[in-house]
Amino acid sequence: MKTIELVAESDCRRLDVFICQNTNLTRNHVQRLVDMGNVSVNGKQVKASYSVRSDSHVSIVLPDEIPLDVEAQDIPLDIVYEDADLAVINKAQGMTVHPCENVFRDTLVNALLFHIKDLSGINGVLRPGIVHRLDKDTSGLLVIAKNDSAHVELQRQIQQKVCRRIYVALLEGNVKQDEGCVDKPIGRSHTDRKKMDVVADGRSALTYYTVLQRFGNYTLAQFELKTGRTHQIRVHAKYMGHPIVGDKTYGYAKCRFDLQGQLLHAQKLCFIHPSTGEQMSFEAPLPDYFQRVLDILQNKSSLR
Repeated sequence: MKTIELVAESDCRRLDVFICQNTNLTRNHVQRLVDMGNVSVNGKQVKASYSVRSDSHVSIVLPDEIPLDVEAQDIPLDIVYEDADLAVINKAQGMTVHPCENVFRDTLVNALLFHIKDLSGINGVLRPGIVHRLDKDTSGLLVIAKNDSAHVELQRQIQQKVCRRIYVALLEGNVKQDEGCVDKPIGRSHTDRKKMDVVADGRSALTYYTVLQRFGNYTLAQFELKTGRTHQIRVHAKYMGHPIVGDKTYGYAKCRFDLQGQLLHAQKLCFIHPSTGEQMSFEAPLPDYFQRVLDILQNKSSLR
């Protein structure tokens, strides 16, 4: 177990920002440590949003990594792009991103360990290379870091809204507004701790949406994240009164289509290459099962 001791030379609005500026830890890592109770200011545990004052003593306890043997598995991967610093993966629906709880096989990490030689180690043994995540039943693009410097830079771009993540989803019902945004905080549900919800004491969450096409009782929409909260688009879609089709957690129990999960696809990913400074842009086509539903709706619309 390692402890990092810091002394603030000036005031800082947020504790997590102060720690990131003075260590090599990412903001997500810092926030997890705060949630675990491993961060204190002047001997007291505080929230990540705590305002650090000049001369405050900040203590960060880094727990020892548990030496878990995550198996490399020869699972097919759609690697859209790869170089010495990063890789862009088009993740299939149904694949968990990284091992968790009692799931240690058949994840994206298991596949990455087989297909990609080097992965960043900032997020520890269970999340090598993982810069950001997609839900198990959400398909589409995510970027993987192959070294720590690339990891830090890519996460900085996500935190500072430089990285653009654009999704497409099919929503229940007819969304009235052609475009808009949902600016509502997201946190653990007060009635079901396994779910996220719009709650007053949650973390700020901002999602922009644009209607792409209407199919009577369904709406195809594009979403762009400005924050990265757990289940953000799914929770905000539910808050709008238009949950994502096939979402058994936040949507309707019954679905007229034979689906294995929600129709939510991370279609476009844009960022600046951490080494070259080049603007990178990638786009992944809709999966066959998603397009099949759109074709059904399109054919019914044309018959009206």
